[in-house]
Amino acid sequence: MRSPALLAAALVAAALLAAGAGVAVAAAATEEAYVTLLYGDEFVLGVRVLGKSLRDTGTRRDMVVLVSDGVSEYSRKLLQADGWIVNRITLLANPNQVRPKRFWGVYTKLKIFNMTSYKKVVYLDADTIVVKSIEDLFKCGKFCGNLKHSERMNSGVMVVEPSATLFNDMINKVGQLPSYTGGDQGFLNSYYSDFANSRVYEPDSPLTPEPETQRLSTLYNADVGLYMLANKWMVDEKELRIIHYTLGPLKPWDWFTAWLVKPVETWQTNKELISIRSLCAFARRARHKYKSEESLPSYSVVGSSSVFGISNQRLSNGHSKLPSYFEAIAVLVCFMSAGFSLAFAFIIIPRQVMPWTGLLLMLEWTFVAFFLLFGSYLRFVYRWGSISANHVGFSNSDASENHMGPGHQRNMSDCDMDATFYWIGMATIATITVLLPTILGITALFTKLGLMVAGGIVLASFMTYAAEHLAISAFNKALACCGQHAIAFFGKVRQASGKWQQITVRP
Repeated sequence: MRSPALLAAALVAAALLAAGAGVAVAAAATEEAYVTLLYGDEFVLGVRVLGKSLRDTGTRRDMVVLVSDGVSEYSRKLLQADGWIVNRITLLANPNQVRPKRFWGVYTKLKIFNMTSYKKVVYLDADTIVVKSIEDLFKCGKFCGNLKHSERMNSGVMVVEPSATLFNDMINKVGQLPSYTGGDQGFLNSYYSDFANSRVYEPDSPLTPEPETQRLSTLYNADVGLYMLANKWMVDEKELRIIHYTLGPLKPWDWFTAWLVKPVETWQTNKELISIRSLCAFARRARHKYKSEESLPSYSVVGSSSVFGISNQRLSNGHSKLPSYFEAIAVLVCFMSAGFSLAFAFIIIPRQVMPWTGLLLMLEWTFVAFFLLFGSYLRFVYRWGSISANHVGFSNSDASENHMGPGHQRNMSDCDMDATFYWIGMATIATITVLLPTILGITALFTKLGLMVAGGIVLASFMTYAAEHLAISAFNKALACCGQHAIAFFGKVRQASGKWQQITVRP
């Protein structure tokens, strides 16, 4: 009776061993992984580009992204389609009262120390990109990181050997150890207080026994912020492994960052193109609609030989109605319109479009908005001049027919050329100001900014003169147009009166 029972038990045990062996084989194939962290949809594109850069190196290790509830379902499916293993987690609250608002959940990064399903993980921030294989990092010690300026460890790139004991010890000390940043990086510097004295990791010369901590060279965490100081890498660029875009609020997926920082080009080459045809089409339709409407008045100062027959004295009387601060108001409105247009374009354009697309959309939306805003002000001034003209008398009606010929057409042509010159001039100077550093091949940030400031001064000077001239011309043209209508009216009255006299004197 016992033999069958013993046989059955042996079979069950054998089955369990076989299953255990199968699990061990499966675990061995995925015992190391690349890990990143995502709090919301803002950094989704960064994670996607990071994943692409890892796949381009030929790695077969797991790519795991830890996502919080702030990441949408659409983004999670998108990351899964890219080959990421998406693990949902809850955020760890930041115990520090004095901290940046964006650091509320950064202590969640400590959870990578508890990923005990993996023997070793390489953590990469979402704003990093891998430019060369980093498989050798899995040979590093139990904890590896990179020192930055001020001899502080940067937590953007780390090699971690997960341990539940280690993680629990960290959690117990979260409220005890200080953090100079108010976030996870400051805490880790306090937890690994002797990290600065660790030996540098050398893949070709492993240490025996394996040390608890090791330092990674700059090749594994090339800080773009340091690049900007000297406009070059402090190490051999050909040997770079990881680039870290530590630019504060400026991230590589922001289209305008590429026009300021040269290393962003490396990130952009790995970026998947985003479809923005609908936005471009909308911008073109808006511009076409604006152009198809009644064109803005073309303004020019009416000279002494007014083709409408208005005397210099009358024009002077009309111009004297302008307040002394009229020109200052025109300049103020011009710069306010430019500032609002620039802010509007910056807000409405998606930040994650390609650099050239972003620049073209920025110019397009800024110019259209500025022409609409400042053009509306010029229309207001034009109406103001029309109202003022109703209170101004007009003379020389007898000579009106002598002035209503080719001279009038020539003056109107001068008005059109005048306005066109100023509008095109402002647009051209603004475009050259932005593109000049690129045209000259300048990559140094401060030199770029210097050229842009110089171009901005030239643009501001031109805008000041153009605003004054266009506003005064709008007012004077309104006077001139009203004078023309008045002359035509009195001419018709005179003709009618003459015919009536002829009729009445006939026998």
